[in-house]
Amino acid sequence: MLAAVMPIKNEEKRLKRTIETLLSIPIELIIAVINGSKDDSYNIVQHSLTEKILPLYFTETLGFDIPRAIGAKAALERGATTVLFIDGDMDGNISEHIRELADMINRGDADMALTDCYPGGNRNGLSQLANHVLKARYQLNQAIGLEQNLGIASPSHGPHAVSRRLLLSIPMREIAIPPVSLALAAKGGLKVHVGTRAPHKELGSPHKNNRHAQLIAETIIGDCMEAINVYHGQARHRACGQVEYDGYHSQRRWDLLDNYLSGK
Repeated sequence: MLAAVMPIKNEEKRLKRTIETLLSIPIELIIAVINGSKDDSYNIVQHSLTEKILPLYFTETLGFDIPRAIGAKAALERGATTVLFIDGDMDGNISEHIRELADMINRGDADMALTDCYPGGNRNGLSQLANHVLKARYQLNQAIGLEQNLGIASPSHGPHAVSRRLLLSIPMREIAIPPVSLALAAKGGLKVHVGTRAPHKELGSPHKNNRHAQLIAETIIGDCMEAINVYHGQARHRACGQVEYDGYHSQRRWDLLDNYLSGK
């Protein structure tokens, strides 16, 4: 069973197109995790003409990537064998890419299939901040011994898919920090590969503002540093050099996630 987990926060302008993309592939369940949205996103989900959508509505903002773990638990409980993660604002023409990710998991060729958003290593025009993020991603992939296989691909960037075996092998809480889930998959001997190649601009994700971009970058850098420590069995921290990278990390609502995971 193929299920998609789709975090949604104020995505009314792009959400319909993302749902259409998911419905264009043989998908059986779309878990829409509506994360403190203040716009019409919930109504769009509710009025979509398909019984394949399961909305999970949270009035409070869950925080960065927490909806992934919530959606993954729901997918696992409903018998999913392959789980695809895609953000509600990814309205690009990517149906073939997400099909490739799902197919790689379905065939048993991987337990985690990633999107390479810089095919051919093309980083032309990237800012210093973006290159810093890519350096952290490569550091992680190198630390877990997968740099030759993955390059700078990361579950933090672009859609990706995982197997049921992966979801049963690592603590569900760790899905909320995607680089940590990658590190634990590698540490557990699970198969991780690039499943598709889609330049970032094809994803359709909008650029919001410079402050948001800065916080996202700091979050991912800190996530990668934390993942390296987890892989080596060391105390978790988010420092790269002398700088501690928080970004949106401190806004992750672990309390809400723990309540959901425990069935409260």
